[in-house]
Amino acid sequence: MSAAREFHADVAAGIPAKATPMPDLLIFDCDGVLVDSEAISASVLSGMLSSSGALISEELVYSRFLGRSMANARHILLTEFGVTISEDMTQAMRAEMFRRFPIELKPIAGAADALALLKNPRCVASSSMPDRLRLTLGLTGLLKFFDPHIFSAAMVVNGKPAPDLFLHAAREMGAAPQSCIVIEDSPAGVEAAQAAGMKVLGFTGGAHAAKFDLAASLAALNPDAMFDDMLRLPKLLEEIAGDR
Repeated sequence: MSAAREFHADVAAGIPAKATPMPDLLIFDCDGVLVDSEAISASVLSGMLSSSGALISEELVYSRFLGRSMANARHILLTEFGVTISEDMTQAMRAEMFRRFPIELKPIAGAADALALLKNPRCVASSSMPDRLRLTLGLTGLLKFFDPHIFSAAMVVNGKPAPDLFLHAAREMGAAPQSCIVIEDSPAGVEAAQAAGMKVLGFTGGAHAAKFDLAASLAALNPDAMFDDMLRLPKLLEEIAGDR
């Protein structure tokens, strides 16, 4: 039986959901982990690059920019590809994403059910800007699980793959890095968590996972575990906690 069917079978049978013993802090990335937004973002970015004459494929957008802040992406585009993204272009891209999110955005399947089972402290730490985080979490009904504990790369000097954002989140939440577990979908995010001295789980259940070989990219970094069904998360965390 799949994790989703097992969860709903228990609910239908009247079996109460059990609080799962957890580490001191769970740190969730947002895009591609809680909200299924990466395909929308990549489409907008690749469209903007194409209109500016940059021959950068959508697959390359995923492999080079997934999980990174826009400031980081702009730096990579300039230094590696010789492409300059102006502030006007950045704002136009944000406006297009904000237009599409209410129409197209969905939560990651099973995210709300999984979060309802997780009783330990949790927060969001994402490369996205604060207003985008609140918009996407609000549109998908997930904001209530995290508010006000939402941290953005705009709050630190260095974005992912630097550890700054995760260390900032842990510090603000009063947790030691070694007692945190990060849930991430990008190589940059996995590297950031490892650099912060945290355990990290690689998630490959977003729609973008099929756009390039995400599972192989994450597996090459040796995260503590990998999974593709958010409803597996409570049991997976329970197993990891039992190994501590």
